[in-house]
Amino acid sequence: MHAVVLGAAAGGGFPQWNSNAAGCRRARSKDPAARPRTQAALAISADGHSWYLLNASPDLRQQIEDTAFLQPSEGLRSSPIAGAILTGGDVDAVAGLLNLRERQPLTVYATSRVHDVLDANPIFEVLARDIVPRRRVALGERVALELPGGGSSGLEIELFSVPGKVPLYLEESDAPPIVEGEDTVGVAVTGNGRTFFFIPGCAAMTDRLADRLRGAELVFFDGTLFADDEMIRAGLGRKTGRRMGHMSVSGPEGTIAAFQPLGVRRRVLIHINNSNPILLDDSAERAAVEAAGWEIGFDGMEIKL
Repeated sequence: MHAVVLGAAAGGGFPQWNSNAAGCRRARSKDPAARPRTQAALAISADGHSWYLLNASPDLRQQIEDTAFLQPSEGLRSSPIAGAILTGGDVDAVAGLLNLRERQPLTVYATSRVHDVLDANPIFEVLARDIVPRRRVALGERVALELPGGGSSGLEIELFSVPGKVPLYLEESDAPPIVEGEDTVGVAVTGNGRTFFFIPGCAAMTDRLADRLRGAELVFFDGTLFADDEMIRAGLGRKTGRRMGHMSVSGPEGTIAAFQPLGVRRRVLIHINNSNPILLDDSAERAAVEAAGWEIGFDGMEIKL
């Protein structure tokens, strides 16, 4: 089973288009210690021929052009992309679907809540429903990913809830900021008898999530912010990471501490905000995270299970 990181950055990418912060300036100036990254997504395959996207980043067109195995290779029009699995309705998870128009067969898998969001926005009708089915997946349901022409891909997924928030554009002033349901989910991917987890957004480690991840072979996990008040201290925003639906990497309730007793064999941070110093190879925060046994996701990172 192949898992390839198409993008490792959070919304806005690295560098972010309107950011003049030090890290983004370094990335923009081609500093080798500040490697640019597009917005978070993975590509997965059991056979190296048919591929499925874990989230459809706004940068998807660039990601395809940067990734030879996702490019057409047969006839006048074709694609090895057989489907997309969405972990939420945020812009940085769904906007890339608009790149997949042009009547190319594939399947979009998501919870009913996320499909309702897509259904409510007519712009997504550019994905012709007669050839791009929208598969509603219940939490806890094991679903075999199908090839566009029928048949098995060799992959199964299971969607499960994690604490998170509704997309910013759907927030209501009187609603709780953090919820646990179908708005934010993780994905368990199984192929060839091996399983890994993709959780690009998570506001807290619950007992139920810890039990699910304990002893896992591989987890891609939310690395948005290094510190909970990182954006406030940097003058980049008014919200904490937790309020935005993300655990911080550091701290007593952060990701490193939460994973310490779980025995996960390989841990990769993904969905990393441009303000997060772990994006800089020469930062003290990067050294601390790596010393704790974590890897920093980067575009093009490939893991075979």
